[in-house]
Amino acid sequence: MPAVSGNPTSLREHVSLREFTTWKVGGPAEWFAEPADQRELLELIAWVSSAGMPLHCLGAGSNLLIADSGLPGLSLCLRRLQGSRLDGNDGWVEAEAGEPVPTLARKAARAGLSGLEWAVGIPGTVGGAAVMNAGAQGGCTAEWLQAVKVVDPERPDTPFWLETGELEFAYRHSRLQGERLIVLAARFRLEAGHDPGAVTARTSANLHSRTSTQPYQQPSCGSVFRNPEPQKAGQLIEGLGLKGLRIGGAEVSTLHANFIVNTGEARAADIDALIQDVQRRVAAEHGVELHPEVKRLGFP
Repeated sequence: MPAVSGNPTSLREHVSLREFTTWKVGGPAEWFAEPADQRELLELIAWVSSAGMPLHCLGAGSNLLIADSGLPGLSLCLRRLQGSRLDGNDGWVEAEAGEPVPTLARKAARAGLSGLEWAVGIPGTVGGAAVMNAGAQGGCTAEWLQAVKVVDPERPDTPFWLETGELEFAYRHSRLQGERLIVLAARFRLEAGHDPGAVTARTSANLHSRTSTQPYQQPSCGSVFRNPEPQKAGQLIEGLGLKGLRIGGAEVSTLHANFIVNTGEARAADIDALIQDVQRRVAAEHGVELHPEVKRLGFP
């Protein structure tokens, strides 16, 4: 095994990934690390590149389905890379990749910065939001993101910035999904000069709306399928009477049909099979192909 400079204790073998995903499923990582800062992250990326092993970034573990067999190579959990700087005068915000999106939304509200009120219920990190162009309640990341700091694992010594126009944003999509670039940080430009109390109230109202209509008390990944606009995935699924449909410990939520929840003992294979079953039923009845938002790792 190649040596890792700095603090090698961050590198561990055969770590179960179920506790690092919001679905609470997934097998072991061959190698696992939670870097404490960007310096340590870049050292680990250089290590895995020199070793010629696969590299997987987990973020907060939302929108991820990891196979029961686990993952080869190095799995990096970036949730410790937190922190942000907000300028209440001109609206500029810079956040680390592991900063939780709800945390950033609340910080922005307290600073009187408007633009992220919709994001308070997103169960992910800033880096994941940039990669997925995460959105909710009429808002999306691409509307406010100005640039992302990324690194190519083949060139870990030279991080660089990509502007919004270079990211090829579309509905729940960016070019980052098809490339090996890893997000280190992101810059946003929000609307300054708003009353902090009013922005906070709107943010809290959005959170209440989401938590009262979605199964936040059970392990899930958030919305499973992209909406086949102008139709809504949840409505198509609910219309077929599929709420409560189960395979093993995986269940189509009885609260919101575009959520699949882990009822306690689900395996990744159960969730994967239920996703495919729902897709088949919707396609057979409506002629609509549902595309998952979920990224599958470790599956054939």
